Amino acid sequence: MRVLGIETSCDETGIAIFDTEKGLLAHRLYSQVKLHADYGGVVPELASRDHVRKTLPLIKETLQEAGLKGEELDGIAYTAGPGLVGALLVGATIGRSLAYGWQIPAVAVHHMEGHLLAPMLEETPPQFPFVALLVSGGHTQLVAVEAIGKYRILGESIDDAAGEAFDKTAKLLGLDYPGGPRLAAMAEKGNPDRFSFPRPMTDRPGLDFSFSGLKTAAANVIRGAGSGAGSGEGDDEQTQADIARAFEDAVVDTLAIKCRRALKETGFKRLVMAGGVSANKRLRAKLEELMTGLKGEVFYARPEFCTDNGAMIALAGALRLEAEGSLELSVKAQPRWSLESLAPIAP
Repeated sequence: MRVLGIETSCDETGIAIFDTEKGLLAHRLYSQVKLHADYGGVVPELASRDHVRKTLPLIKETLQEAGLKGEELDGIAYTAGPGLVGALLVGATIGRSLAYGWQIPAVAVHHMEGHLLAPMLEETPPQFPFVALLVSGGHTQLVAVEAIGKYRILGESIDDAAGEAFDKTAKLLGLDYPGGPRLAAMAEKGNPDRFSFPRPMTDRPGLDFSFSGLKTAAANVIRGAGSGAGSGEGDDEQTQADIARAFEDAVVDTLAIKCRRALKETGFKRLVMAGGVSANKRLRAKLEELMTGLKGEVFYARPEFCTDNGAMIALAGALRLEAEGSLELSVKAQPRWSLESLAPIAP
């Protein structure tokens, strides 16, 4: 089955074609980073308009790369949520309309299910069951995964997601948008022993996360050190790097501590991490160390498939279309959508 995937949940337009027998045939990705950089964050209306401009040209390019015509596809998968409602509606409307015109089925895909399944694009995919750490700019969740669609949320952030905390702290340091990757790059030069930040909610039972207090702690240190945005001649690049390193270490340690708890609670020996923050090198090293100590395995996608992309949507859609067949003609867009509400796929 060959499925076209369309991802337009936020600020990246991702298109891909996945073949259930041959794997990924082609993919394209357009990022709106430059568009939103002047505003220091995503402007929903601008994001939606840019998806309107980019989606169809990228679909044409992807079909050309795969050597296929639209009528030769077996289905279309589009991101239906969670995300920005205007951006979601662009991909959903285009996907559903093309499916109607080409007389093929379409399926609405949960954005986080796409991330969760992205490591299955790799040569060595994880086997069920496993614990999934979904960590991005909008979500931080621990999920017990017994099968596709059979998900149980073990814990999640009660305020800022980890990626959101990265971006906000980067902004306090005066780093350009998108700040998370820039903060991580700066942390590479930091002294890990100069500053120390709390590991939030690790001194109590449970698997929920909270990163807003950590961000506040970083803000206080930044102000005290005179190394924040606009601090001018008082800026100290090494101090900024040291703060970035302390912040990154605190987030990574917190995620690792909660992953260990989740694995112990479920008894699973496999850990999957997915989402934009899963590309973080220090987080990968920490979780590999954790799973080696537990005699388990950790899985993640290659960096280009950690952030939003069409390949993960095409894969998730192909698996659901194979199991469920043709679905209704309605266009679906859900800005808020729980993973636990998804229907399981029968083995």
